[in-house]
Amino acid sequence: MIVPLVLALCAAMASAAVVEHTFNVGAMNISQLCTKSVIYTANKQLPGPTIEANEGDTVVVHVVNESPYSLSVHWHGIFQLLNGWADGAHLITDCSIQPSGNFTYQFNITGQEGTLWWHAHYSLLRATIHGALIIKPRNGTAGYPFTAPYGEIPIILGEWWNKNVNDVEIDAHLTGLGPAISNALTINGKPGDQTPCKGAGVYEVEVASNETYLLRIINAAVNVELFFKVAGHNFTVVAVDASYTDPYATDIIVISPGQTVDALMTTSAPPGLYYMAANVFDSKTVSFPFNTGIATGIVKYTGAPNNTVASMPAMPAHNDVITAGTFHWSLTGLARPCDPAVPTTVNHSLVVEFGLDQEPCAPDQTKCQSFALVASMNGYSFQFPKNVSLLEALFDGLPGVYSEDFPMSPPPVPAIRKATSVMKVMYNDVVEVVLQSRAYRNNLGTESHPIHLHGFNFFVLAQGLGSFDPRARGAFNLVNPQVRNTVAVPGGGWAVIRFTANNPGMWFMHCHLDAHLPLGLGMVFEVLDGPAPNLLPPPPVGYPKCY
Repeated sequence: MIVPLVLALCAAMASAAVVEHTFNVGAMNISQLCTKSVIYTANKQLPGPTIEANEGDTVVVHVVNESPYSLSVHWHGIFQLLNGWADGAHLITDCSIQPSGNFTYQFNITGQEGTLWWHAHYSLLRATIHGALIIKPRNGTAGYPFTAPYGEIPIILGEWWNKNVNDVEIDAHLTGLGPAISNALTINGKPGDQTPCKGAGVYEVEVASNETYLLRIINAAVNVELFFKVAGHNFTVVAVDASYTDPYATDIIVISPGQTVDALMTTSAPPGLYYMAANVFDSKTVSFPFNTGIATGIVKYTGAPNNTVASMPAMPAHNDVITAGTFHWSLTGLARPCDPAVPTTVNHSLVVEFGLDQEPCAPDQTKCQSFALVASMNGYSFQFPKNVSLLEALFDGLPGVYSEDFPMSPPPVPAIRKATSVMKVMYNDVVEVVLQSRAYRNNLGTESHPIHLHGFNFFVLAQGLGSFDPRARGAFNLVNPQVRNTVAVPGGGWAVIRFTANNPGMWFMHCHLDAHLPLGLGMVFEVLDGPAPNLLPPPPVGYPKCY
C-alpha cells in the first residue's frame, strides 16, 4: 500500500527545516507574442517561484491575493496527511481566498521525493499561476537512487492565451463548447522562436560538455498533452510524479497535464546549440481544432562556436498514439526493499466510466448554439457545492451539502444526473478503480484523459485500449507497477489504479484537462477518520470562508 510514513523509512535521517515563502498574487504587465497583456502571477514571475525542500521539511506559504479573482492554491501531489485543509482544492477542501484576502498554507512533506508542482485551483488562472515544487532526499543528492547529476534543470511546459484567461473561461461557458485554443505553447513561460511573432521570448540554458543533467519536466499546460524532445540527445527517465521508476531509456518524453517526469540527459553531443521542443499530442478520435504550434527553447553548450545554427529535433505526428502509448506503458516503478508493496486485498472495486456528452443550452449560455458539452463519471456530472467546502461539511456534519451515493459502476443505460456525490470509504480501505474512457456521441468521440487523485499516490496496475476485460486482471503488475498521482487514460481505453485510503478527508479525483472540470468530470472520495491519532484535526486559523 502507499503509506507515507512507511515511505519515509527509505530516506536517511537528517534534521528537518522550515521552508517559507510569500506569494503575492497580482497583475503583471507583459509583452508576449507581439501583444501587450495583463496576466496574474505569483510575485510577478512566469513561471512562479520554485519551492525547494527536502523530505521531512515543513513548507509554509503565505498567499496574499492582490488579484480581482477568488483563488485557491493546490500543492499538486503533496499527500497532505491529516492536513486536507491545506490541499487548496476549491470548494472541495477549502473556499477560495477572496480578493484582498490572504491565507497561510502549511504542510509537512512526508515520504515524498522528486518533482511536484503548485498551481491555482480556480478557473483557468493556473495557466499563469503555477511553479515547481522540488523535493530532494533528506540527505540531499546523495540520497538519489542514481548517480547524482552535475546539474538540475526545471522545465515547465505551458500554454499561453493573449486574452485574459478568466474571460476565456467565461466564453467557454457562454458557448457551451469549452475554451478557445491557446495562442501558443511555452517552455518556462516563453513560446520560443518558431511563432509568427518574430522576437518572441526564448528560454535558453547553458550546459557543460560530457556531464549529466536532471531535467525536472512539468506539464503545466491547461488542456493539452505534449511531446518533448531535445535535438541530438536521449533521456533516461528515473521518476514520474515524484515516484522513482526503473531507468527507462527514450529519446522522447510524453507528458499529460498535471504529470511530471524526471529524466537524466547526458551532454555528449558536439558543442553547439540544440533546440528543446514541445508540441501537442492530439489523441481525439474525432477531428477538432487544436494548437498545432511548437514551443522551443535552446540548450547551449559552453564554448559553442559563434553563429552556430541550432539543430531541431524531429517531432512525432500530433496523432502518434503508438509513441504515446509506448512511453506511458513502458514505465515501471523502482520497487526498493523499503517501499510498500502493492496491496492484494481490495475492499472496494469500482468501474468508473467517463466521457463527454451533450445537453441543451442553458438559459445563461447566450452564445450557445444547438447544444452544450457536459461530462460525467458513472452518469454523475459533478457539481461543486455553493456555500461551504465538502471538507468543512464533513468535519462539521452539515446536512444537505453532498450525498454519499456515487455509484460503483456505470448505469446500464447512459443517463446524466447532476449531483454533488461522493463515495464513502473507511480509513485504510484499499480501493481499486477501473478508469474507463468512453465515447457517448459519435460527433464528440473520445480522447486521452489525465485523471488526477488528490491526497494519495496510486499504483497503475495495467492500461489498455478498448473496453476493460476482467480477464486482464491476471496480467496486473503487482510487483513493480509505476506509482503516480495522475494517469493518462487512453482515449476509448482504460487504466486500473489501486490505493490505500489512509488519509482522512475529502479527496477530489478529476480530469486534469481544465476544460472538462466545469463540465462535471470529477468525483470525490470521502475517507473517514481512523483510530487515534489518525483523525482529521480542526481547520487552521484563518481558514478561508465562503461568501
